[in-house]
Amino acid sequence: MRHLRRLLLAALALGGCGTGATNTIPGAGGTMSNAGTAETATGRDPNFANWPTGSSPQEIGRRLVMNYLDRPLSLTAQMHYAEACTWYGALTTTKLIPEATLDANLIARFAPLLTTAGASAIPSRAHVDDRIFGIVPLEIYLHNNSPQHLTFGKKLADDQWMTTTADGITTEARYWVDDMYMIPSLQVQTYRATRDTKYLDRAAITAAAYITRLQQPNGLFFHTATSPRFWGRGNGWFAAGFSELLRELPSNHPQRAAVMAGYTKMMAGLLQHQAASGMWNQLVDNTSAQNWPETSSTAMFTFAFVTGVKNGWLPAATYGPAARKAWLALIGYIDTNGDVREVCAGTGEAATSGGGTTEASQNAYYLARPRIGGDFHGQAPILWTASALMR
Repeated sequence: MRHLRRLLLAALALGGCGTGATNTIPGAGGTMSNAGTAETATGRDPNFANWPTGSSPQEIGRRLVMNYLDRPLSLTAQMHYAEACTWYGALTTTKLIPEATLDANLIARFAPLLTTAGASAIPSRAHVDDRIFGIVPLEIYLHNNSPQHLTFGKKLADDQWMTTTADGITTEARYWVDDMYMIPSLQVQTYRATRDTKYLDRAAITAAAYITRLQQPNGLFFHTATSPRFWGRGNGWFAAGFSELLRELPSNHPQRAAVMAGYTKMMAGLLQHQAASGMWNQLVDNTSAQNWPETSSTAMFTFAFVTGVKNGWLPAATYGPAARKAWLALIGYIDTNGDVREVCAGTGEAATSGGGTTEASQNAYYLARPRIGGDFHGQAPILWTASALMR
């Protein structure tokens, strides 16, 4: 089965998708995909249309969804948050392609987790990295209106707020920049499923608090207060979380102005550090020769740019071309099997993970992180971006 899928994925990749970072697709010219032509006809932003063959969000999204479905679902170990984020992205992608068969397969994949045998695979800690699993059953509910999936996901969101700080924020908040995808995405997703505004309030007050504590004058975010480095994927989590929250936060919400100001300030800061290739580096602002283009952060920033342009939060003339360049650069890091290369391995904050406390030692820690391929940290945000481009 995997061999047959590889053949299909290879066929999809022919003619427009390079297999290495140096073989990126030009932003204009060449044979255009049918998907790209259709987007032009609908009057969408021209930066997000006329894709070279093999590079449209429909084609790339389908390849990565098939890649995910081709991986066995483990029932013997608790699911990692990066897989939950990939599953969520696969679901949003198949709904928009649309691809009914793949969508049905993604929904059916959840069934074993509702059995006694699959219970051990469900993340169980009172921790932001485990609670995020709820975005998967909640997205399934938005596809099929299954009360069982709604109950499953909603419980994780409510359990996250069982104990709060004096300012109303969950005690699970660590003030790590990573939290700003994990917490807002779960709460926003629960709002989408229930339309209960308390979930938006939770996400918004948390985001506003994190902006106050972690955002710097250049618009970027420290990984943590004790690891004041602008780590790429850490900033990517916040950029993506910003985008999910702002898509739903009403214009008259008390925290809307603060969250939007933090988002636009961050986007402006990121724009200054995008390389000519379209990529962003492992440490966003670091200029040393040891720094390297990192795909998961680039995909998260691209997701935030695309979402901002499509919703009118960012000037299309400036951010549209930057987002297009980034998307086409990312395509060059996807191999014929649908695995994304040059993904930073899972990374704790430097101060408590062996990186010491000096600027030099912490920079060395982040820059020396392993680069891996096919990791869910990289698969997930490309799926999110495919969905954003299709919305």
